[in-house]
This record gives sequence, structure tokens and C-alpha cells, in this order.
Amino acid sequence: MIETVGVMTPRRKAIILVSCCLSLLIVSMDATIVNVAIPAIRADLSASAAQMQWVVDIYTLVLASLLMLSGATGDRFGRRRVFQIGLTVFAVGSLACSLAPTIDTLIAARFLQGIGGSMLNPVALSIISQIFVGREERARALGVWGAVVGISMSLGPIVGGLLIETIGWRSVFWINLPICAAAIMLTAIFVPETKSTTMRNVDPVGQGLAVLFLFGVVYALIEGPGLGWTSPRVVGIAVVAALAFVAFLRYESRRQDPFLDLRFFRSIPFTSATVTAVSAFAGWGAFLFMMSLYLQGERGYSAMHTGLIYLPIALGALLFSPLSGRLVGRYGARPSLLTAGVLISVAATMLTFLTATTPVWQLLVVFAVFGIGFSMVNAPLTNAAVSGMPLDRAGAASAVTSTSRQVGVSIGVALCGSVAGPAISVAGADFASAARPLWFVCIGLGLVILVLGTFSTTRRAHRSAERLAPLISGTPTLPEDAHVR
Repeated sequence: MIETVGVMTPRRKAIILVSCCLSLLIVSMDATIVNVAIPAIRADLSASAAQMQWVVDIYTLVLASLLMLSGATGDRFGRRRVFQIGLTVFAVGSLACSLAPTIDTLIAARFLQGIGGSMLNPVALSIISQIFVGREERARALGVWGAVVGISMSLGPIVGGLLIETIGWRSVFWINLPICAAAIMLTAIFVPETKSTTMRNVDPVGQGLAVLFLFGVVYALIEGPGLGWTSPRVVGIAVVAALAFVAFLRYESRRQDPFLDLRFFRSIPFTSATVTAVSAFAGWGAFLFMMSLYLQGERGYSAMHTGLIYLPIALGALLFSPLSGRLVGRYGARPSLLTAGVLISVAATMLTFLTATTPVWQLLVVFAVFGIGFSMVNAPLTNAAVSGMPLDRAGAASAVTSTSRQVGVSIGVALCGSVAGPAISVAGADFASAARPLWFVCIGLGLVILVLGTFSTTRRAHRSAERLAPLISGTPTLPEDAHVR
């Protein structure tokens, strides 16, 4: 049972929606802005290849580790309170990033940013669900929320490029400060405090084991090329990660109210959505990270020029994300997932032919194809994850998919060093040739999305979700896709 709020004017609801969307704007924009800034950060702070990867990955890893916990914390202690704390921590982290004197200090500040960021989007969505209770008004509010993702992707590379060009890389973190200040003020004035009257138990052991596993895997992938794959430290941490994973499965399967209900994975649509999210966002993370280094390092383009080349990705998100949502509503998840898998594979194949002299128009085509493919995958992911789930477990299932997105980005960036190490660590190396193995990996990720897009939308898959629902709840289930083939 959830505490509800009183009657509100449309104006107050609109202001609340704006304050929530501001948090999404800074969290989403931060990823693309920082990727454009990576070459400048490397030059200014003398960062190694591994340290560059940690600048991106420490943020996404903390987000992935704390998203579900932060949502539950908001339910327990008050959504407005946790939201404001998140905004404050994110602002402090951004300020610390802008002042970082060394690369290690910057990585630590990004860690702090990730803690604050984890408190924003899941809590903001909870606030929206409490304020916009009517079906139509909630749909419109969530439509605005989704559009902000596209807007932030459009603004991120261009604004980032302009700031880096005119002021310097530290300014990409300054832009968060006035946005956080505005959101904190609007939240304090207009957002009512709400809590959940029924709260799940906290599972610190499960949470800790999951964090240990995630950080261990990414550490091994990032540090392996530099320290050596047989280094005692790398091998030791990899073993600890494997043991943490086994312990996590064993512990969670026996717990009555687990951090992650492993029975969810008996549903083929849910399992496929989780793997698809990791695959799509791994390709996305690798693409953004590598192409920024290619455009500014190999080709010598300015940060502003690089931001403009990223523009087709943003336009793809603005145009095709809504189209994907409509396709899911009318035909189910399969068309969007198949389109995403094909286009991501095609774009990655085109990248294998990349050279130091590839014409700009060809680069724009690659960015457009990858951007459209990636924009098509988001809408069906949550739909597939909650397919057939009981109504009271849909939020938990959706949260796992959101976490999987951040895990995917972390793995994708980590793979850049593991698979294409010379491209980012050896001065004067042929970047295009050294990066080619990574693009073959991305082709494989696209094919995984293609296969799972077909398999997860079969009648057998939906029957697996139907069999799961009675096991985890006696409440009504979400309607199944009527267009299964």
C-alpha cells in the first residue's frame, strides 16, 4: 500500500515533473559529455588507458550497484528527502570533479557522483507515479520523461564540445551545478513528501555480494591488459568475483525476501530482456568511448567537431525512440528488437572497415545507423522484462533491467582495454586496426539481441512467464502481448 497525495493544480504537477526531469537531464547528459571530454582529460591529467576507463566505469558501476537500493530507500525514508540528498551529493561530486588535481582524485569524485546519481532517476520515477495517478496524465508525464532522454543525448555532445573548446574539460561538470540547484529548490517548494506504507526488508548481504561481483569483473577486464592476465592481483580479484557470484546465487535462492528474486529468471522474456540490456548497452558504452578517442586522437578533430559528428545518434533517439514505443504498443517487442539487433550489427560491421582517412560522410552514416539501432532497443526492454509479471513485482523486474543497462555500459567500456588495448594505450598505434577486434565483439552483441528478440517473443517464452506468475504472487498479472507469432 502506498501513501497518496492530495489534489494538486496542473501547474504544480507540471513544476514537479520539471524538477524530476532535471535530474534525468544531468544523469543522462553526463555520460555523453564525459565521453567527449576523455581525450582532454587524458592530456591534462596524464591518464593511463585503465584510468580513462575508470573515469567512465566507476560512475556506471556505482549506479548499477545502488539503483535498486536507492529506490527502496526512497520508499522507506521519504522520496523527496532521498531525491534532495541525491541532488546534493551529485552536485558536490560534480564540483569535486571540476576541481580534481589528479586523475585518481577525478575517479574518486566520479564515485561520489555515482552515489548521488543512483538516488535520482528511480526516486524521481516514484515521485511521478505518486503525483500523476490518472492513466492518461501518467502516460503523458512518462512521455515527457522519455523525451528528456533524447534531448539530453542531443545536448550532451554539442554542449560538451562547445564547453571543452571554449573553457576546458572541467566546465562539463560545472553545468550540473545550476541544474542541481534549480531542482533542489523546486523540489523543496513544490514536491510533497511520500513514503511507502509497506516496505521490503533490506538485504545488505545480497547487495554486498552483487557489488563485489560487478566490481571484480570490471576490475579484471580493465586492469588485466596493463598488469597482465596472469598477475596475482588480477587472478585473485577474478577468483573473488567468481566466488561472490556463486555465494550470491546460493544466498539469494534461500532468502525469503531477497535483494534479487532469482525466480524471475525462470521467465524467458525477463531473462532475455536482462541479457539484451547488457548486450545493447555494452555495445553502446564501447562505441561512445572508442569513437571519442578515434575522432579526437586519430583524426585530430576538435571537441566541438566531435560533438557535431555525434549529432546523428541524438537525432536517432529523438525520432526513433517514440516510433519504437508505438511499435511495441501495436505489434509487441519483436519488431523493435529485431531492428535493433540488425542495425547494431550492421553499424559494427561498417566500423571494421574504419581507417584513419574514412570520409566524414561515412562516419555520419555509421553514427546514424548505430544511433537508430540503439534507440529502437530501449522501449521493448522494460516491456519484455515485465511481460506476464504480477503487478506488484513489475517495478522490481523493471529495476533489474535498469540496473542491467548500467552493467552493460561498464562492461562495454572495460572491454575497450581488454580487446582493443593498443588502440587506447600505445602512442602512434594504428587505432582503426587495433580497434577492429572490438567491433567484431559488437557484431556478436548485435546478433545476441537479434536472436533473443526472436526467442523471447515466442509462445513458449510467454508460457514461461505465465507459469512464473503464480509462483511469486497471487495478484493479477500484466497483460501479455497479443501479437506473439
